[in-house]
Amino acid sequence: MSRVLRSSRRSVRAGSTRAVISRLGLLPGLLALSLPMLPAVRAAETAVVQEILDGKEFYIDQKQARVKEEARAPQEISTQNSRGQIRFEAGAVGRLNRFSMLRLGQGCFLVNRGQILVSGKQSGCTRSARLSVRGTNYLLEVKDNGDSELSVLEGEVEVEPLRDGQPTGAAPTKVNAGQRLRLSPEGVVLTLLALSSGDYSSILSGPLFEGFRLPLPAAQALDSYLRSYVPGVSLPSVPVSLPSLPISLPRFF
Repeated sequence: MSRVLRSSRRSVRAGSTRAVISRLGLLPGLLALSLPMLPAVRAAETAVVQEILDGKEFYIDQKQARVKEEARAPQEISTQNSRGQIRFEAGAVGRLNRFSMLRLGQGCFLVNRGQILVSGKQSGCTRSARLSVRGTNYLLEVKDNGDSELSVLEGEVEVEPLRDGQPTGAAPTKVNAGQRLRLSPEGVVLTLLALSSGDYSSILSGPLFEGFRLPLPAAQALDSYLRSYVPGVSLPSVPVSLPSLPISLPRFF
């Protein structure tokens, strides 16, 4: 009985002390000091295969992939003589050209070679750059010599130069709609030029648009930009498959 009373008194004193501290406005700060700081962790990227064109040479970790199959970081998505479309978890879409390779990560995908067209809010990386976007349409290419090229078709992209995947300390470069940026393998800006109407026509009639049946999530924004700033160039229409309808033949008597 005496032990219970002593325990009860200690609880009352502790509760009273806590109440006093709370009244003084000190409790949140004291509790914060007693808790460890947890680092912010970004969720690993996932991507679902939506469409495969030109054969079946579309792979996840070098294994042949199928439509609706999911890839998860740090898995690698690659193509040989095929093209394909993937949907990122945040809703953006990526279209891979032939002989392309990217690795899913945390916060951005890493392009090792080839081309990817991105539509929507999805950041990308190369060994020499990190791209921060807020919903846009852009084309990213890594060439055989290690140079990378970014073409912003609509919206804007902020490019942070990297060297071997690490920040160089140089100021980021903003690439606006209608501009093309070229970086060296060391993250040095080589050129920043305007896209011509011919450049747009070549991209929109090229392998990252031709033959795809699923629409791009930010197609409306791209179409609006083209109508306003690139006269004479229009977004190709997405083919529509009409359902087969039964045919009623007339009866003759």
